Amino acid sequence: MAKTKSEDILGEKWDRCVSDTIVKMGGGLGVGVLFSVLFFKRRSWPIVFGLGSGFGMGYANCQHLFDQPYLVRPERITVTAKSVTESVEGAKEKQ
Repeated sequence: MAKTKSEDILGEKWDRCVSDTIVKMGGGLGVGVLFSVLFFKRRSWPIVFGLGSGFGMGYANCQHLFDQPYLVRPERITVTAKSVTESVEGAKEKQ
């Protein structure tokens, strides 16, 4: 069984980030053009706002994707019950 190299994983993440950001910016551009033509008398600010929003969403998704190994996953958290004596001692200390 061949192991996946870390640079291949990083490359896949970069590919996903770039493609996701381009798609989001394209969607923002389309919505911006639509709003500019229909509602704002062909002004340019809705187009710029749409592009910026798309870029911001893509950037946030990239940050989340690259921070993924450092996130705490709920299935890894173990909950242990406190014993009755620990609860009573903790309550006494607070008083």
